[in-house]
This record gives sequence, C-alpha cells and structure tokens, in this order.
Amino acid sequence: MTITEVSKLYDITPDTLRYYERIGLIPKIHRNKNGIRDYTQEDCNWVEFIKCMRNAGLPIETLIDYVTMFQQGDSTIDARKELLIEQRKVLEKKIKDMNETLGRLNHKIELYEKGLMINEKELREKNK
Repeated sequence: MTITEVSKLYDITPDTLRYYERIGLIPKIHRNKNGIRDYTQEDCNWVEFIKCMRNAGLPIETLIDYVTMFQQGDSTIDARKELLIEQRKVLEKKIKDMNETLGRLNHKIELYEKGLMINEKELREKNK
C-alpha cells in the first residue's frame, strides 16, 4: 500500500506517518523501485497499534520505548508487559477522571434544562 492509501485507511496524515517512521515508532518502510513507500500488512499493523495507543493517550516516548524493546526480541517480554500494565493504570485513572467530569457536565446540563423549563413556564404565564 502507498502512504496515501495507509493515510486514508487509518485517518492519519502522510506527514504523521513519515514522522512515526523517522522517530522509530513504525519500522522503516520498504520502498519500491521508484522510491515510493510500500506498506506491508505488518507495517499497517504497527500503524494501527500506534494509532490506538496514541488515541488512548500514551506518550510517544513510551511507545518508542515499547517498540525498541519489541525489536530487541523475547528477552524484553516481561519489561514490555510491565510497561503496558503501567500505561493501563494511567489510562484507567484518566477514564475515572473523565467519567467524573462527564457526571458533573450531565448534572450542570440538567440544571440548565430544568431552569429553561421553569423560565418557559413563567413566560407562558405572563403571556396569558
């Protein structure tokens, strides 16, 4: 697949894909005889993984560490697992905080909706 096709498939700009390759988040992409990037399914799997982890809020530095360890092989399995467990804890806290914020927003919205209904009722009474 070309960079344009991968970009559209994963809704990531070509510049972001080039950046991810340059900093080592995705492996060096093979190029065809014309020098155009030619993404394999394995490359696309890395793009999908990185996009998922970035959407979850994992820092680029953490992902670079993970990819570096992955490339070092099986001797880093425990360290990779530990890194992912730590990131899960961070994400769980973010989700908890966001759910609390959502609850507050819902409460505020309810207050506005109740207030609007009262104001509308008062307006109808005045217009009689």
